[in-house]
Amino acid sequence: MSELYLNTTKNKAIHRTVVIHRLHQLKGLLNNLGILSRAIDLLLIYVSLWSISLIYNESWQISHNIAIAYSTGLFILFATLFNLYPPQRKISFYSEIFRLYVSWIGTTLGLLLLVYATKTPEGFPQSMYLTWLLVTPCILTLWHVLIREIISHRQLHGINNRRVAIVGAREVGLELAETIEASPSMGYQFVGFFDDRSVTGTRPLTTKSFKVLGQLVDVIAAAKSGEIDVVYITLPLRAEERIQQLILELSDTTASVHIVPDFFARNQMSTSLGNIGNLTTIAIHETPFYGTDGWIKRVEDIMLSFLILGLIIIPMLIIAFGVKLTSSGPILFKQRRYGLQGQEIEVWKFRTMSVCENGDTVCQATRDDDRITPLGKFLRRTSLDELPQFINVLQGTMSIVGPRPHAVVQNEEYRKIIKGYMLRHKVKPGITGWAQINGWRGETKTLDKMKGRIQYDLTYIRNWSLSLDLKIIFLTLFKGFVNKNAY
Repeated sequence: MSELYLNTTKNKAIHRTVVIHRLHQLKGLLNNLGILSRAIDLLLIYVSLWSISLIYNESWQISHNIAIAYSTGLFILFATLFNLYPPQRKISFYSEIFRLYVSWIGTTLGLLLLVYATKTPEGFPQSMYLTWLLVTPCILTLWHVLIREIISHRQLHGINNRRVAIVGAREVGLELAETIEASPSMGYQFVGFFDDRSVTGTRPLTTKSFKVLGQLVDVIAAAKSGEIDVVYITLPLRAEERIQQLILELSDTTASVHIVPDFFARNQMSTSLGNIGNLTTIAIHETPFYGTDGWIKRVEDIMLSFLILGLIIIPMLIIAFGVKLTSSGPILFKQRRYGLQGQEIEVWKFRTMSVCENGDTVCQATRDDDRITPLGKFLRRTSLDELPQFINVLQGTMSIVGPRPHAVVQNEEYRKIIKGYMLRHKVKPGITGWAQINGWRGETKTLDKMKGRIQYDLTYIRNWSLSLDLKIIFLTLFKGFVNKNAY
C-alpha cells in the first residue's frame, strides 16, 4: 500500500514538473516583453502613418484604415515566419534587425500587391505612403534598440533575474552552465552545481571556475529557502531513482524544475515536448517540416521555383541546345537518388558526361575526368547543370534548400559507417544547402569530408527556419555556384 502511494505521489510530482515547465515557458515569454513588443510594433506602424498624414496635411480616410489593417496583419505574419520574437530574445541584435527589415519588406510588397490588385492607387497618396514605408522600419528599429537597452539595464542590476542551480557536475551540466553564462539576455543568474559525488580529475569542472556548492540535499534546502528559482537536472538516465526522489522533494518547493537527460542532450536532430493522451512524450528524431512548417516550406518552394524558372527559362533552352549539339546522348541525365524518407527519386540534371552511369557502381567525378565533356566542365563548374532540378522542386520530390542528394550506392555505403547519416532523409533533398555554401561541395575523397558535409546537413535540419532558407539562397548566389571543388 505504501509502495502504491509512493508511486502515485511520484507520478503526480512528475506531472507537476511538466506543468511547471510549461508555465515557465509562458512566464519566460512574458518576462522578455515579447507580447508587449508585438503590440508596440503594431502601434508604431499606426502612429507612423497617422503622424505622416498630419505632416502631409492629409485627412484620415477609410483607405488609411485599410492600409493599417493589412500592413499590421502582414507584418505579424512575416514576423512570425521569420521568428522575429523568439522566446528570451535568443538572437543577436543584428539578426533581430535583419528579420525586422525582411518582415517589413514582405509587408511592403504585400501592400503594393493589394493596391494594384484592387486597382485603387488613387486612394493611397503615393508620396505620403512612400515616406511612411521608408520611415516606419527606422522607427521600429529605434524601438527595438530601446527595448534591448531596457532589458540589458534590468539584467545588469539583477532585476527579475532568476537564480539557477544545476544538479549534476557533468559534461552536459557544464555545457548548460556555459550557455547560461554566455547568454545574459535569458535573464538567468547561474548559482552553481550540486552533486553527491566529489569532483575528481576526470570530471569536467576541475579546469573551470564553476564550483560544486553541495549535495542533492543542499539544493533541496536552497530551493525551500527561496535561494534558488530554477533547478536543471542533468543526471544520467541510469540514475532514475535519484532523479525521481529529487523531483519528489523539489515538488515541496516553488522552484521550477527542468530535466536535461544526457540521452538526447547532444547530437540529436530535434527535441520537443508533446502529448499523446495523458502521456508526455519527447521527440528526438523528428522532421522540422511537420504540420504548419511543412506547408510553409512547400509554399516557399513553389513560389520561388516559379519565380526562378521564369528568369532562367531562356538560359536553360540555350544550354539544352548546347548539350545536344556538342555531344551525343540525351539532354537530361536522370540520376537515381534517395529522397524524403529514403524513397528513391529521379534527380534531373543537364548531361555533362559522355556516359550516363546510374547503376549500382557510381564513380564520382574527379579533376580532369575524361568522361566530362568540354561544355559539361563549364556547366559543372558553374552549377548550371543543376538548373532542371527546379522542375523537380515543382514536382515535389526536391526542395530548393536541403541536403544535397547522394547516389544510392553512396547512401548504402555511408549509412553503415556514419552515425546519423540517414537523418538527412527526414527532409527533402535540396538544390543548395548549408553544407554547400560553407564549402562542403564536390568530391568526397575521405570519410572525414563526408562526415563534415553530414554535420552541416544535420545542423541545417536542427535549426531550420524560413529566414535561414532565404539566407542560404542569397549566399548561394555568391558561394554556391562556382566552387573549386566542383568538377
